Amino acid sequence: MPAPGPTTNAPPVNGIPPGRPFSWRFTTPLFVGSALNPINSSLIATALVPIAHGLGVSIGRTAALVTALYLASAIAQPTAGKAAEVFGPRRVFLAGTGLVIVGGLIGGAADSLPVLLISRVLIGLGTSCAYPTAMLLIRRRAEDAGLDKPPGGVLGGLQIAGIATASLGLPLGGVLVAALGWRSVFLINVPVALVALVTTVAWVPPDTPPQSPPHSPPGTPPHTPPDRRRRARDIAAALDAVGIAGFVAAMVTLLLFLFALPDAHWYLLAISAVLWIALVLWELRAGTPFLDLRLLAGNRALTSTYLRYGLVLVCAYVVLYGVTQWAQSVRGLSETEAGMLLLPMTLMSGLVISLVSRRNTVRGPVMAAALACLVGSAGVLLLSTSGWIGWIVVVTLVFGVAMGTSGAGNQTALYEHAPAEQLGTASGLLRTFGYLGSIAASAITGIVFRTHVSDRGMHLIAWIMVGVGVVLVLTTLADRILRTRPAP
Repeated sequence: MPAPGPTTNAPPVNGIPPGRPFSWRFTTPLFVGSALNPINSSLIATALVPIAHGLGVSIGRTAALVTALYLASAIAQPTAGKAAEVFGPRRVFLAGTGLVIVGGLIGGAADSLPVLLISRVLIGLGTSCAYPTAMLLIRRRAEDAGLDKPPGGVLGGLQIAGIATASLGLPLGGVLVAALGWRSVFLINVPVALVALVTTVAWVPPDTPPQSPPHSPPGTPPHTPPDRRRRARDIAAALDAVGIAGFVAAMVTLLLFLFALPDAHWYLLAISAVLWIALVLWELRAGTPFLDLRLLAGNRALTSTYLRYGLVLVCAYVVLYGVTQWAQSVRGLSETEAGMLLLPMTLMSGLVISLVSRRNTVRGPVMAAALACLVGSAGVLLLSTSGWIGWIVVVTLVFGVAMGTSGAGNQTALYEHAPAEQLGTASGLLRTFGYLGSIAASAITGIVFRTHVSDRGMHLIAWIMVGVGVVLVLTTLADRILRTRPAP
């Protein structure tokens, strides 16, 4: 958390206390809201078996609750960012928080699996609004305060909330289910979201009137309010509703294909490919594209940031999925015990983010993340039935370093290289690439552990991770953009 700064009796300017643009009041709701998505991604894991027993369904069917949140989140993150650029980030943040409250209440009262699926989708959509809108709020706050960029501790705190808390869901879910039953993993969202809602209303200044569409004609002043009576089609054009719909359809079919692995439904992949081609053709001619493909093609620094981030999370989530399954099936640990073994990963990643983010650097942290992934992946090769159980903690600590340095470095790179007017969408895409990494990790463990979990399977996964680590190290070393700082 950044230092509060000097006190003064001067009146606030643009709602910002003099000398304290990023006070704890402003950052607290953003951090709280941003933590809900990663925690919910793993919170459900320890509740799947009790849910199956409570609702009288097979355990295999409850896996759809995990898929539902991943699908919703991967799609909603950039969509929420685009909406924040058009309507205002505070408005979208509050709307998302409201969806979380509704989703939590529905899940807590659900008496069937379809209702729980609706709850998870709403929670996924709502929690996905927090990170991209928080990034946009922070950027505009820095601009209003006359700063080139926010203090590193602010971006670091957001990264701790948005990434490092992912593995916290496993032990937290275990405690909640043991003490209060499976419904508590849904209901816990309600009080936390209410805190985020109330503090946002109280401490985050309202948005200016809805913004003129991104990529406005030259000469259009920033933050120019449009005609209040603009028609729905004008809003749809500003949002690129067709582009969003195409992105949703292409992502859904791709993710359904990945989630079905190792059973390959090739027709889904073919449909997804056709939809992606159609989306590219549309976005290249759209006036205000949802996915600015020309920007992504020309902005190598931004696309490299997405690639690095996704590759790190492939390895990190293999640890969350694969190592925990191995620890339970081969080493005989309970779900709670396996979750507690991952707690050091959360603590280490948070500590590293806190230390590294204050320097606002990119090259050192992302290089450290690549090396940590490679070293940690090699460490997984040493896991065995007869080996020292503490080695799991050592491996998770190394991946805590990888997640911390990757989170801090790649978020700083995103802030530096994404156009200011598209930061919401760009931030959402960063999280989407993270979800693609986690889904790829789930597919890898699902394929290797299809019939049974064993040391041999764990070591095969480790070699795949080593390969990913090598690619990550080589691409990071070869990236010349990392050797220079962007022009101010």
